[in-house]
Amino acid sequence: MSVVLTLPPALHHRDFRRLWSSMLCSGLAMQMAAVAIGWQVYSIHHSAFDLGLIGLAEFAPVPLLALPAGQLADRLPRIAVVTVWGFADAAVMGLLLFVTLSGAHALWQFVALATLTGVLGAIGNPAGRSLVPELVPTELLTGALALRSIAGQITSIGGPAVGGLLFSLRPEAVYSSALVLLVVSSVLLFPISRPEIVERLEPPPPKLESLLGGIRFIRASPVILGAITLDLFAVLFGGAVALLPLFAQSILHTGPLGLGVLRSMVAVGALIAGFRLARKPLGSHAGRTLLIVVGAFGASMVVFGLSRWFWLSAIALAVSGFVDMISMNIRTTAVALATPNELRGRVNAVEGVFIGASNELGAFESGAAAALVGAVPAVVAGGALTILLALVWPKLFPDLSRIDRLEELSAAGAGEVLVVRSARPAAAPEPAD
Repeated sequence: MSVVLTLPPALHHRDFRRLWSSMLCSGLAMQMAAVAIGWQVYSIHHSAFDLGLIGLAEFAPVPLLALPAGQLADRLPRIAVVTVWGFADAAVMGLLLFVTLSGAHALWQFVALATLTGVLGAIGNPAGRSLVPELVPTELLTGALALRSIAGQITSIGGPAVGGLLFSLRPEAVYSSALVLLVVSSVLLFPISRPEIVERLEPPPPKLESLLGGIRFIRASPVILGAITLDLFAVLFGGAVALLPLFAQSILHTGPLGLGVLRSMVAVGALIAGFRLARKPLGSHAGRTLLIVVGAFGASMVVFGLSRWFWLSAIALAVSGFVDMISMNIRTTAVALATPNELRGRVNAVEGVFIGASNELGAFESGAAAALVGAVPAVVAGGALTILLALVWPKLFPDLSRIDRLEELSAAGAGEVLVVRSARPAAAPEPAD
């Protein structure tokens, strides 16, 4: 008896399939380059601070450029913005190749190029994050967003491995391969036509008001505000990835291989959830499910913090990745469905600042708390706080907890996001090639 493997429904959509392949290529390229950059930067002065400086240089432009980048994503064809972004990143890889061939002895070159990469990402990300809901019909959106997350997890696992292998052969091979992948990622987008955007009935608002449109919409939309802030605080308090080296060495008494397994278990759990969501999106009680998985994330962190057995710690991390993927999928789908297309760029720009802040500040909070009270109490307390957030959030954002099916969300306006989509038929998916 033969087993027939079927693609997830969203991958039968021709334009999304091209976009997803493009995301795989660009994600692999950037992850490969990150390995080479980290090794070369650390080799200059053997300073951990230099590595942190590269991360800071990449993140600093994001909050500074968020508002104009969101405006750009809502004014220009998003597919064109993302295509140019890929070619621009390829040019940066060319400069990194030149630096490598010249000896890679100066830190300032890597800092400058990291800043340029951050600027390009800050400008391109709002348009990139807005493309999936613009291309894919409503009934396929949850699965498509899950596949977008799967692409990120695949590149996070495979990219560093391939980059490390190529770097061991020849350092310049990493940047040459990444350059080619980034060019391919942009070329894959050429056949995608720009989706038709509904013409606005109102005159364009004043310039400053337009720039702040994303912030105003989020503040007036309890579902979006509740989902984004819940994710922010859950990652801020509950995340423990930054402390994995400490736990591996001092608590679980394992070596570099064990640390690698622990880090990969988060991605393994996320991949399992992502594949499940891509094939069978969430049904009813989405708001309640969001609160449950956030609470489960906190509980998994409590178990991880208290564990003294490697296998239990690995399982706890896999569970954290699994439930975090479900939480992220609900949040991104809710934001995509509740945001009008003409505001998606600006809303995604603001959301990107929240996500970046939660990751960066979460790592800092983990380290600072561990230094003050110890690693185990810090992780356990952070997990407990996350559980408390899941219990309190229905009181603060009742509209979020009352969501049933995500497809019922409608971008009716800033103050009316819980409207059933009855007057607007969903677009039919394009036939597969």
